[in-house]
Amino acid sequence: MTYKICVIGTGYVGLVSGTTFAETGNEVVCVDIDPVKVDKLNKGIPTIFEPGLGPLLQRNVKEGRLRFTTELEEGVLTALITFFCLPTPPSDDGSADLSRILEVAQKVAEIFKNHRIEEPRIVVNKSTVPVGTADRVRKIFDQVYPGNKVEVVSNPEFLREGFAVEDSMKPERIVIGTRSNFVREIMQDLYEPFVRSGNPIYFFDERTAEVIKYAANAFLATKISFMNDLSAFCEAVGADIEKVRIGIGSDSRIGKRFLFAGLGFGGSCFPKDVRALIQSAEEAGTPLSIVKATYEVNQKQIQRFIGKILARFDNQIQGKKFALWGLAFKPNTDDVREAPAFKVIDALLEKGAILNVYDPEAMENTRKVYGVKINYAKEMYGCLEGADALIIATEWTVFRNPDFKKMKSLMKNPLIFDGRNLFNLEEMEKNGFEYHSIGRRKVETF
Repeated sequence: MTYKICVIGTGYVGLVSGTTFAETGNEVVCVDIDPVKVDKLNKGIPTIFEPGLGPLLQRNVKEGRLRFTTELEEGVLTALITFFCLPTPPSDDGSADLSRILEVAQKVAEIFKNHRIEEPRIVVNKSTVPVGTADRVRKIFDQVYPGNKVEVVSNPEFLREGFAVEDSMKPERIVIGTRSNFVREIMQDLYEPFVRSGNPIYFFDERTAEVIKYAANAFLATKISFMNDLSAFCEAVGADIEKVRIGIGSDSRIGKRFLFAGLGFGGSCFPKDVRALIQSAEEAGTPLSIVKATYEVNQKQIQRFIGKILARFDNQIQGKKFALWGLAFKPNTDDVREAPAFKVIDALLEKGAILNVYDPEAMENTRKVYGVKINYAKEMYGCLEGADALIIATEWTVFRNPDFKKMKSLMKNPLIFDGRNLFNLEEMEKNGFEYHSIGRRKVETF
């Protein structure tokens, strides 16, 4: 069976979710407050870079299953299921800011009241929200429209930027928080096309579902921080973190993923969600020491990397020219939120350095932040001309096998600070580069 669906918010989660729901035959209306974005999307023009999204968006818009509007009422009035895909940015204390979700819940409740909607409706929190949010949204509907038949559901997303379409179309699991049999039947049917290979749909209570999302992200972040913490130890004792990764990752109890040492985690999820879980646990009187350490290690790791750069130049980088490859917080996205590259840029600009930067997709989003404070190269090699050093901050595939001879001819100094361990140490020695990486020995030129 197909459904009429409203998706409120067209960021990564909302746009990908709305598009993939339409791809399985549902009639989807996506609501956003930005008329420029809505106009582009109605023309089939993606407003984010996400592999595979463009063709799906264009097809479903063309075939009339997917449309976009700025009018909330237009979206929610006829929809059986309304998804909240709204931002929950961190407040000053690290807790999730729920103001957008609660504000939209208030407006939707008022629309239902004003139009005397009496048939059952399902409102789904797909945003990452702290435990108890479904209860707060439920309370708003009860206060605004007593006697309503609205069911409030928790359905956290587990989309990886750069793989969001794949994760949405073929999810490893679906988590749904509800105690309603009516909702369970509808949500089971809605998601059935996405799990034909046998991956599970789990039904829990709302609070458990809310905790699962934070717990998953915090655990993955902990794996990253563990390796980053260990990388400093490896450098100190002469071990190789990359070989350690291979050695422990072959243990099925540990697994191979999220064991890469680097500049730390960034993006719109891990930093925000770790802080929010820390704050929620503090409020509950059950502080999470391991999660707190995860966040602290992540903050320390990027500073340690910046410290390497400054120490190499005796803290004198006024007028020095640095090339920087990679601006997005990870490859295959244009998302620069909490990007480690930006922390490096900020630190070097503060000390008077000159920055030439390049990224395959994140240049425009970077320009919105830095304007004319840095220089934007048209391609990766052009970024290197006259550089005193190259800094690698994102592991784009295009950076993995460069022309080292060409690089050396363009750079003022054959000096690389690699925050993603892209290159082989012996290869760096062979090509005559001074090479600083993460958790491995330094390669020096003589």
